[in-house]
Amino acid sequence: MTFADLANQKILTQPIYEAGKPIDQVARELGLDPASISKLASNENPLGPSPLAIAAGERALREAHLYPDGGYFLLRQKLAQKWNLGMDQFIIGNGSNEILELLGHAFLAPGVECVMHQSSFVVYKLVTLMFGATPVEVPLQQMRQDLTSLAAAVTARTRFVFLASPANPLGGANTAEEINALVQALPPHVILIFDEAYAEYVAAAPDLRALIAAGRKIICLRTFSKIYGLASLRVGYGYAAPELIAIIQRARQPFNVGGVAAAAAAAALDDHEFVAHCFRENQAGLIQLSAGFRAQGLEFVPGRGNFILVKVGDGARIFSALQQRGLIVRPVKPYGLPEWVRITVGTQMQNERLLTTLASVL
Repeated sequence: MTFADLANQKILTQPIYEAGKPIDQVARELGLDPASISKLASNENPLGPSPLAIAAGERALREAHLYPDGGYFLLRQKLAQKWNLGMDQFIIGNGSNEILELLGHAFLAPGVECVMHQSSFVVYKLVTLMFGATPVEVPLQQMRQDLTSLAAAVTARTRFVFLASPANPLGGANTAEEINALVQALPPHVILIFDEAYAEYVAAAPDLRALIAAGRKIICLRTFSKIYGLASLRVGYGYAAPELIAIIQRARQPFNVGGVAAAAAAAALDDHEFVAHCFRENQAGLIQLSAGFRAQGLEFVPGRGNFILVKVGDGARIFSALQQRGLIVRPVKPYGLPEWVRITVGTQMQNERLLTTLASVL
């Protein structure tokens, strides 16, 4: 018998997440100098990690021989202070992706449905399928998330509704009024999973805490991978009603986040100057890229996060051509958008290089 014969048959058909290629791999494959490559594919912070986080991580390394605090007291304490919530309303994850999986362990099973938009973050669908549940994908309306249609897709079998704002890979965001109307429309057997991975890049992001306090079934997810620049450390968190957090804590493995990562994340919450600087630079980059795309006559979705989705015709060809020239972007054919690529906002010089090179390959 083979390993495939012994495996759970469902795992053999489970789709696999395809991450963007790292700089070193592209350099090896194409014979390029790694220093000449700009990675604008994975929505990483081009300004690097929070300086306060670096210092805290270095200090924590001196205790790397000890297991971390499995309850992540300091990080949850700081989050509770930041959001004016109870410490028992937070769960810490190995990136916010892990929390999506923990929610799946706790609530998903065959016969259950999860509602999401087409071309939404692929991990929503992967987690749904992993636990034998059924993904229900709602069409976009002119490259925008339609929350009325999202609510209309809910049935008696629905357990989760996934919503991200700003949305990845689309880049657009829904208004607070639209999101509030969605929440009011959801029946009590449905949990809204609200993904706020890029919320720090929005000047006035919707705030769902009052809805959580009112008893609505919502969990909000955030990450330290984006504006805080800690993508390699894999730290995310969720906040919700204490009852919901207590349930998914049962699915969490002990020490699921390393001590160095937790210490860095806690310190990053205090780095207000760094976050403000990253916000301003990102806003300038969005303006720079948008102006460049308009000048080239390219259709794009106005970005609210730290990336822009732009229509280039043959996304795979443009991705390959740019990569040959040392620029890594994200083709989004797996999201059902073969004519588009997603481009992360880089530094001013990286953005200018991208625009010039894109014009040449088009």
